[in-house]
Amino acid sequence: MLNNFDGHLRRCIDDYAMIDAGDVVAVGVSGGKDSVALLRGLAELRRYYPKPFQLHAITVTMGYPEMDFSPVAALCRELDVPYTLRETQIGPLLFEERRESNPCALCAKLRRGALHNAMAELGIRKIALGHHFDDAVETFFLSLFYEGRLSCFAPVTCMSRTGITQIRPMLYVGEGAIRSLVRHMDLPVVQNACPVDGATQRETVKTLIRELSARYPDLKSKVFGAMQRLPLDGWAPRERDRNA
Repeated sequence: MLNNFDGHLRRCIDDYAMIDAGDVVAVGVSGGKDSVALLRGLAELRRYYPKPFQLHAITVTMGYPEMDFSPVAALCRELDVPYTLRETQIGPLLFEERRESNPCALCAKLRRGALHNAMAELGIRKIALGHHFDDAVETFFLSLFYEGRLSCFAPVTCMSRTGITQIRPMLYVGEGAIRSLVRHMDLPVVQNACPVDGATQRETVKTLIRELSARYPDLKSKVFGAMQRLPLDGWAPRERDRNA
């Protein structure tokens, strides 16, 4: 299990040239299973990857006191990864002051801004995010159903305005494998206190994909492969470019 996870992580990083020698890579750690699995995987990869790099974990809180990140801080100490906790009041702002009925887009924007500000203060210009295989397929369907576009976030996104590069090293790893890894390694997971957690458009699409996959078991693999073969912008692996 561990070897498969680490192998998929490294292959994705290699396919999309995500890490260069000397990089300091921030890891956005929300406390969820995906981000703690990514942190653990990159910390392990750091030991033997041929391009030496450093890590720095960053958590942006939502302002919910019941979310305790001390286990994440302990994990970072165990992995010898510096940790920065940035406190915000994004949750109360959205749900108590503004009473947003569709808060997800604004929440993501505010959290991203706080994360980028923390990176700027630390002098870090590259961040690893915990999006995985299932997230990519779901995002493709979300864009198709709700926006009428064939689109998805890219494996590597260079943001010219901020000078920050986002990388997504877990795109070859499925959600089930991540869940199994977290359980097997007893990694700490912080329960999300967001009032709309589990009640979003993404959850609707996730349910639909699950139902379709019962009839078409390789649906997700075919969609993911199509995204690489089209390819969507930024989705052609380096190996494909070399053989073109």
